[in-house]
Amino acid sequence: MASFSARARAFLDHPAGPKTVFFWAPTMKWGLVVAGLADINRPVEKVSVPQNLALAATGVIWVRWSFVITPRNYNLAFVNLFVGGCGIYQICRVMQHRQAPAEAAPVNT
Repeated sequence: MASFSARARAFLDHPAGPKTVFFWAPTMKWGLVVAGLADINRPVEKVSVPQNLALAATGVIWVRWSFVITPRNYNLAFVNLFVGGCGIYQICRVMQHRQAPAEAAPVNT
């Protein structure tokens, strides 16, 4: 079993490690996931469809791209999986809200 210092050195010196933009860009992108999760409590009328379409599209595209580029960047893949998931979830909420029948007004007899 490798010692802790050897594993730490391997992590630090990895091509997608914390000494590179390949680590910090996806790490900062987790803020979009936090914002997307916070929007779950937002009223559906205030959810932006174009914004969430953009999040969903970029999430799906970048998940694939993170496995094509060298070095393979699993941090980038996971963050974009969650960004795309948040966008798709919000779009589904809006679609469900728009398809739901309007509440019928009470009928007085």
